[in-house]
Amino acid sequence: QVQLVESGGGLVQPGGSLRLSCAASRIIFSINAAGWYRQAPGTERELVAAIGVGGNTNYADSVKGRFTISRDNGKNTVYLQMNSLKPEDTAVYYCNAGSWGVVTTGGGYWGQGTQVTVSS
Repeated sequence: QVQLVESGGGLVQPGGSLRLSCAASRIIFSINAAGWYRQAPGTERELVAAIGVGGNTNYADSVKGRFTISRDNGKNTVYLQMNSLKPEDTAVYYCNAGSWGVVTTGGGYWGQGTQVTVSS
């Protein structure tokens, strides 16, 4: 059974940074796409960033220039570096994995989520 485990969330002040990690078992990131989604209370889950097998990336307009998705194939882990965080970035962040078309439409495998809270 595919398992994705997110970590790295927490409480951070506006303007701060966090790095989220997504460690995978029984799915290999080097031959699959991966993505990060987020969901704030009362809102739908939205795609934040995705990375394809070839390293191509896709970002939501709201995080472009602030967030960076990357992958360490040796550790089978995907990261989301989040800089210049804003209160509106507060949400539960979820890792997703599968083919590119599946990941970018939210149909892949999901982790359990990690809470990110941006507040002073």
